[in-house]
Formats: sequence, C-alpha cells, structure tokens
Amino acid sequence: MVNSNVNALGVIFANTYDNLVPELVAERSMASIPFGGRYRLIDFTLSSMANAGIDNVSVIVRKNYHSLMDHLGSGREWDLTRKRGGLNIVPPFAERSVKMYSGRVDAIESILSWLEAQKERYVILSDSYIAVNFDFGKLIDEHVASGADVTMVYNRAPIPEGARSDNYTIRIDDTGRVTEILSNDYRLGEQNLSMNMYVIERESLIHLIHDAAVRGLVYFERDILARNLKLLNVHAFEFKGYAARISDMKSYFDENMRLLEPGSMEALFGGAPIYTKIRDDNPTRYLEGSAVKNSLLADGCVIEGTVENCVLFRGCQVKKGAVVKNCVLMQDTVVEPNCVVEHVVTDKNVHITEGKKLTGTDTFPVFIAKNHSV
Repeated sequence: MVNSNVNALGVIFANTYDNLVPELVAERSMASIPFGGRYRLIDFTLSSMANAGIDNVSVIVRKNYHSLMDHLGSGREWDLTRKRGGLNIVPPFAERSVKMYSGRVDAIESILSWLEAQKERYVILSDSYIAVNFDFGKLIDEHVASGADVTMVYNRAPIPEGARSDNYTIRIDDTGRVTEILSNDYRLGEQNLSMNMYVIERESLIHLIHDAAVRGLVYFERDILARNLKLLNVHAFEFKGYAARISDMKSYFDENMRLLEPGSMEALFGGAPIYTKIRDDNPTRYLEGSAVKNSLLADGCVIEGTVENCVLFRGCQVKKGAVVKNCVLMQDTVVEPNCVVEHVVTDKNVHITEGKKLTGTDTFPVFIAKNHSV
C-alpha cells in the first residue's frame, strides 16, 4: 500500500443515492451494498484513496449505517488506523432541532469544524455508488496542473435508465473547462456523465459551503457549481477505465453479471489492489456431482448441485440436485435440494427450501430480501 501523503483528505458520502435501490438499502446504506462476491461498494472508493496515500478520510452517513460501521471497523484493512487522521465515520446529529441533511451542502456543513481543523490543502469529495479502481493521485496532479478551482470526474456513458431523474451531465470546451452542468438530462446515447468525484482546495470548500448555507442552498452541483461556472474555473477529468454504476436493481444485477465477461475482472481488479473486511473461512468446496460453469464464487461456499453464470458471495450453499443459473446470491444464502433458481438476486441469509422453482428474467430479476425463507 502507498504510504506517501498527497496533501489531500477524503470525504465519502454513504447515502446519497439510496433512493435508487430501495430494495437493497432497507437495512444498509448504498455504500455497504455487497458487490462482486466479497466486496462492498465503498471498498472501491476507500481503497482507491488509500492507494493514493490519502490517510485522512471521513465517511458521512445519514441512516442505516450500522452495517457500514461493522464493515469498516477501525479501517485496519485499508491501513487507516492512525493516531492522526485515519478513518472517521460521521453520523448525523441527533438533536430534535437539527434535521438530517438532504444534500451535499448540509452534509459538508455538518463537518465544517473538522474541515477547519485539518492541515491538508485539497479535499476529494466522492459518492460510493460506483465500483471503480480509480487513481486519485493522477486526478490531483491534473487538478494542480490545470490551475482549476474545482476538478470534476466524468466518463463517457449512456445515462442509466434507473438514474434518468437523478444524474448530472456536463458540457466542456476545447480547454477542458466545464461550461454547463445539466441536471436530470434526458438525452439518449453516450454523454459526459458525472461520476460525482471532485477535487477542491479545502479553504475554498469551506468558504463555498459557508456562503451556500446562509442562502439555504442544498446541492453542491446544482446550487454551487452550476450557478457559478463563470466565476469558478471548473475543470473536467475524463475517466476511461472500468466503471460499474449502480442505479437500480437491474443495473445491480447486470453489473455483477458483467464481471463474468472476459476481461472484466482484470479491468476492475487488475490495477491497484481493492481491500475489504477479512472473513476467515474455508476455501470453496466442490463436492462429488457438482457442476460449475462461468461463475464467480467467494470463499466458504459449498457446491453439490449445478451453478452456471452466477456470482456467489461468501458462505453460499447449493445442495444436491439444485440448479442455479444467472443469479446473484449474497452471503450465506442456502439453496436446498432439487430447487431451480434462475435470474434471482438474494440478500444475505436467504433460505430457499427444497423443491422450489424461482424464475425471473434478465430484464426483471426476482429479489428476495434479507433473512427471508422461501
């Protein structure tokens, strides 16, 4: 892990896009949604920061954050257990007179006293709904070289169907300066789609948030950046690598399935390492009579039946005679004998009892909530 300090601190927003996947965030935040067999979505952003030498990170949470706190712990897996800085989880205020924040301005305002006490020159702001292996060091270098007030990250991609009413796209001039920020863009085809990652000087951020708060403004992109593009030099940074954006249940299913395509695992995990919470478990066991094809299985699984085109998280069991195809089964899901399960997404600790047949489609996968028995 890189230990050099890049003179920047990180702020991660854990709940910003909870509304996109209500099924998966009933008992957790967007940041703690399981992804790719053994990871949570926040692992990608947090690991990318750690790999860049950013050792002072605050995670701002709004609700349903117990799962996230259990996953992150003290930050040891990301080398963020420090006497100064390290990992800091910021829950919302509990006083009756203070409402839980509704936008990024409210969220950052809640940590202004912490920001004012820090020494780093730059702040990286990021959401945690995209699985991406990102080089924040390169982003900061380009921000400094451009002389911009703010640098925002985008990639060329179609607007996801699930985020048609919750997205930002940008227009850029020949010098790389952002000339327009569009909210809830409706255009089809590839657009300059914001990834909601920003670099800004800490003192400038404090000033902008103070100024926005006294005016009752809520949204960082729409109320601060978009209104002040003639005053602020906002620079665009294009990311051309692998990005898995979670915008609804279908995209969650599709992005997990995309990991099974040739080259996808190398594209996402082949660069700097992605860290996650360690769970000591046995290797996956394939018992006599089992058949597994084109699937991603985490440790601790026990396979006696047939598994094809699936992503299985830690501790899943597929019993004898069961057939599981095109599924995403989260941690400790049990499929009993002689079941047929296709195009299904299960949350953690789901039990599918013997002889059941569950079938969805690739456009509408069936979802089974946490701790349920079918």
